[in-house]
Amino acid sequence: MQQKISISAQLQSQGRVYLLPLIAVSLSIASCTANNRNINRVSLVGAGASFPAPLYERWLSDYHQQNPNVEINYQAIGSSAGVQQLIQGTVDFAASDVGITNEQAAKIKRGVIALPLTGGSIVLAYNLTRVAHQSPQVNVPTALRLPRQVYVDIFLGKITNWNHPKIATANPGVSLPDLPIQVVHRTDGSGTTSVLTQHLSAINPEWKSKIGAGKSVAWQVGIGGKGNEGVTALIQQIPGAIGYVEYIYAKENKLPVAALENKSGNYITPTPESVAQTLETIKLPANNLIAFVTDPTGAQSYPIVTYTWLLTYHQYPNRVKGQVLKNFVNWALIEGQKSSLELGYIPLSKKVVLQVQTAAKKIAE
Repeated sequence: MQQKISISAQLQSQGRVYLLPLIAVSLSIASCTANNRNINRVSLVGAGASFPAPLYERWLSDYHQQNPNVEINYQAIGSSAGVQQLIQGTVDFAASDVGITNEQAAKIKRGVIALPLTGGSIVLAYNLTRVAHQSPQVNVPTALRLPRQVYVDIFLGKITNWNHPKIATANPGVSLPDLPIQVVHRTDGSGTTSVLTQHLSAINPEWKSKIGAGKSVAWQVGIGGKGNEGVTALIQQIPGAIGYVEYIYAKENKLPVAALENKSGNYITPTPESVAQTLETIKLPANNLIAFVTDPTGAQSYPIVTYTWLLTYHQYPNRVKGQVLKNFVNWALIEGQKSSLELGYIPLSKKVVLQVQTAAKKIAE
């Protein structure tokens, strides 16, 4: 079998470059016993959220190695743009950190199926290279603590310096610099933004009335970057910066992340355990598998967590494409989950896997 593969869709931050396989394949005819078809070319194109892009990179690479007659291209262009391309019919699938609304779904004549494939946390990463934040017990760095009202006020532009008394009170023994706070936010329509602003609206009436929740909001302060990778790069470049990104972007670029005060009053860092505890409280409805928890009540729950959804059509004019996508989803639900934790995502529970498997059976039926 002869094949030609090109690579594109680079997601670049200062610390890491993500390469996603681009569909540009020439294949000799391969036999496909399913449906008694012969397949000349199998190519799938997807676009959407940057939140799961590093995990999709791994999955697409691993899946191609096991299925060399299949090439999948995923472009991380933001949840809003991905959903819009699905509505326009210019992609085979999309990805969104907020699923899809009923109004958007109604515009898709071929039908849409929302499939949560992994979960993760949204963290507040910061650049305070000059801060000496040491644990009082042992001489090791510890995460900066941010009370609920403090991180809301930072994004409202009401707390503007790192040595503000409210930050100092929450971090006794920490030497905070006299340094302006520079907020970094997304410029593109983003599911990550929607999840963050849903949380801020849930915990603060002023935020809810002035700013609200959505994939794009009218930020009161700060500068913008495109995608999780763009926000990460700006945080790295600007002393005193703070911004919100999916956990892996902070992890891979060695950015410290804040311990956030949850509803129980505990300061929680994003760990597999604290994020999983939050995900376990989300009850996915059988009709569309889309649900959120904006302010979890668990004592050890990290407060800003979401699933991220793969959006497929219900019907595919090319039934081979539909079957190939269904095969990939089933692989991701079993084999793909093994690499989720390694990359900083949270594997789906057995219960959720069963729910998604049932929903995925409807693809191309």
